[in-house]
Amino acid sequence: MKTKTLIFTLIAAGLTLASCQRSEPLEDSSVEAADDAVVSEALYDDVFASLEIATAFAEIPLKSASVIDTCPLITVTFPGEGLWPRNVTIDYGTSCTGLNDVVRSGKIILAMSAPRRTEGSVRTVTFDNYTVNGAKIEGTYAVENLGLNSNENTVFSVSLSGGKITFSDERTITRTFLREREYTEGYATWTPWDDKCLITGYATGTNLNGVAYTHSIKSALEWQAACRFIVSGTIEFDIEGVEPFVLDYGDGECDATATLSRGDDTKEITLRLRHPKYY
Repeated sequence: MKTKTLIFTLIAAGLTLASCQRSEPLEDSSVEAADDAVVSEALYDDVFASLEIATAFAEIPLKSASVIDTCPLITVTFPGEGLWPRNVTIDYGTSCTGLNDVVRSGKIILAMSAPRRTEGSVRTVTFDNYTVNGAKIEGTYAVENLGLNSNENTVFSVSLSGGKITFSDERTITRTFLREREYTEGYATWTPWDDKCLITGYATGTNLNGVAYTHSIKSALEWQAACRFIVSGTIEFDIEGVEPFVLDYGDGECDATATLSRGDDTKEITLRLRHPKYY
């Protein structure tokens, strides 16, 4: 009798252990939280791309210049007596439809302490009623040149404080992050379009439902200036009240798809600069 009881107990314990090890499937709330994160990531990466383009213009000795289809107008001014520091205004006007039918308005304002390639130089970004596809973008974005790392690649510290995205119904996503961008290609050229970076770091904030999150980069995100979205790398999601899951941007293809996973459960999602709830 004792033997039977022992066997039963071991079997029961084994079932309990298996149950603990089995992950919950990806529920709708996790997919919705991933949509929030994907849009946030894309919108602030879009700001970084605009920043790099504006920087290239600012370091050419012109008072002002414009990009394709006069969208936007980029103006460079010199607040002091010398050539540095410089201020740059990226002005999209009241409505400016750019590449891929992305509609922007308002201004991105950039303060540059020194040339981009100078170690220790800082570029600070703020926003003046700036919107992308109807979503208002706020916060202070700081980019500092940290110099060369052990791979002989230049690394930039990129931080966002007070980040907030406000949608048409006044619901918001808040965001703060601290990242490092290691340039693997394109840094030495004058065009920003051949730039490639590996991104590490984390982000925190609240999603559309006001729930706190932390996003930790588990394998470096690969950013390419020629692509609209991150092309590879993984982020782990830790959301209050939700079992952690992972977002995988893929294997380097310049596309608009990524995969969510928790245990054996996976879902493909579409990357975009517009939240799916606000189409």
